[in-house]
Amino acid sequence: MRDPRLVRLARILIHHSTRLKAGDKVLIEAFDALPAFVTTLVEEAVAAGAIPIVSLKNAEVHRALLKTGLEDLVRLAGDYELYRMKQVQCYIGVRGSNNVSEMSDVPAENMKLYSKNWMNPVHLEQRVKHTRWVVLRFPTSAMAQQANMSTEGFEDFYFRVCDMDYERMSKAMDPLVARMQRTDRVHVTGSGTDLRFSIKGIPAIKCDGERNIPDGECYTAPVRDSVEGRITYNAPALFEGVTYTNLSLEFRKGKIVNATAGDNTERLNKVFDTDEGARYVGEFSLGFNPFILAPMKDALFDEKIAGSLHLTPGNAYELADNGNRSAIHWDLVFIQRPEFGGGEIRFDDEVIRKDGRFVVKDLEGLNPENLSKQT
Repeated sequence: MRDPRLVRLARILIHHSTRLKAGDKVLIEAFDALPAFVTTLVEEAVAAGAIPIVSLKNAEVHRALLKTGLEDLVRLAGDYELYRMKQVQCYIGVRGSNNVSEMSDVPAENMKLYSKNWMNPVHLEQRVKHTRWVVLRFPTSAMAQQANMSTEGFEDFYFRVCDMDYERMSKAMDPLVARMQRTDRVHVTGSGTDLRFSIKGIPAIKCDGERNIPDGECYTAPVRDSVEGRITYNAPALFEGVTYTNLSLEFRKGKIVNATAGDNTERLNKVFDTDEGARYVGEFSLGFNPFILAPMKDALFDEKIAGSLHLTPGNAYELADNGNRSAIHWDLVFIQRPEFGGGEIRFDDEVIRKDGRFVVKDLEGLNPENLSKQT
């Protein structure tokens, strides 16, 4: 008997996230995911009148391809996948993981080649801009280990997080969108953090299950040259298979002028030297999924942690564009709940969130007790 939670999740993806309709072509791309879930997605897509195309991938095989460093291979694969992406109106990316460090020994120059000729043209330029898309993780034993949970406990957590009431969340976000769109100055404080920037004139976008599952954030971008001060992230950050901790960034006139991460400081600065835009910020977002409370080295979950924010070096999204362009977009997370050291966020000198809780009346609907009702 098929797990009914798979069916419920598939229906969210088909009907809420991608809004599939008759005649739509949808690419279902699955990395190390349970075949039963992919099968469920196919059945739900067909029931909606859509035409599913399936691509099953494996991270170990992907690593082997990237380790070759063969430019012709990467270009050909990128051209093939770009052509395929151009044929569809919708994309569902299901990304399981048996080892989050699988790519850790792929040389940095190989990863840059991949980003430039495969990942960026296919996903940043085509999929993000020209399809209705959603990406999600799929629970594995490795993910359970990352979260310090049993496999069964993590599965229960996963479906509780992913199958929540996104319609309820969406309505609660509207006042935050309105506040962000009329705000000029933002001031973020906390342990090792005192940061100021402007978001004036840049749209605020609510994320309510249409692009990511799980979801629960509202993002904009700083005015590119306005970021001043320091932020010290307290969630471990994973990039290309390498984990960074105690990551601290100092900004002047919007640019990262000093970046440290303990023993990984040299490698960290190589990431930020990828291109000019890598040392500027492309996104600022507040996270508030009530069921995600601790980091697990997976940005798709960590960036939605209740009481968190992320300030993202690299490329800006088209919907909230500050003009920054980069081959990277790295969501780095700072949690402000008391058990993580606390902190405040001020909009134009008014405290709107303190120690991870919204403290102004119109935003109280985003506090955990008001979002945690299950579907």
